Amino acid sequence: MEWLGWFLDFVLHIDAHLTSFIAQYGVWVYAFLFVIVFCETGLVVTPFLPGDSLLFASGVAAGTGLCEPWLIFLVLLLAGILGDACNYTIGRHVGPVIFQRETRFIKKAYLLKAHAFYERHGGKAIILARFIPVVRTFAPFVAGIALMQPVKFLVFNFTGCLLWVGSLVAAGYFLGSLPWVKAHFSLIVYAIIAVSLLPLVLGYLQNRLRQKS
Repeated sequence: MEWLGWFLDFVLHIDAHLTSFIAQYGVWVYAFLFVIVFCETGLVVTPFLPGDSLLFASGVAAGTGLCEPWLIFLVLLLAGILGDACNYTIGRHVGPVIFQRETRFIKKAYLLKAHAFYERHGGKAIILARFIPVVRTFAPFVAGIALMQPVKFLVFNFTGCLLWVGSLVAAGYFLGSLPWVKAHFSLIVYAIIAVSLLPLVLGYLQNRLRQKS
């Protein structure tokens, strides 16, 4: 369980770890950030990687002059866009196989409903999913399985990633120099995680109330 303790420490004190990484490896921090964001958004097996807190900490690092703000922004933006595109492509290749036959775990009727949902509301789902941990990892994969139109996915993928990266990096950049933020960074990470998970909790509670009614 040592790795779990290390991971929690990394997430809660990601600013200190990021500063240490920059001091030790310099420009390699850009590759490091790219890989983490790409894997968190592009691989369905790594939804646990830090996303929101990493973007905020990257903005803090840029605001303190440890790295170039525009380069950080472009690297993270590219990683998020390519990550979702990769996830979507994998889902799109898996989708036709699943559509052709009924499986024990995935019903064709559910996929048809998902396809209709993404054709009608897919844009909002892709954009909003960017701000919800775990969901943002699976949303592009499901969109690919549901055979959402590639051009439509590309437009909303770019829009969602621009809003996600832009807002969190900018927040870290402009707020990270404040003494209170520096002194309570772990508390801010908790707040970011809590706010990000709030839609999931509300959705779960709504479903429970509907089931009871």
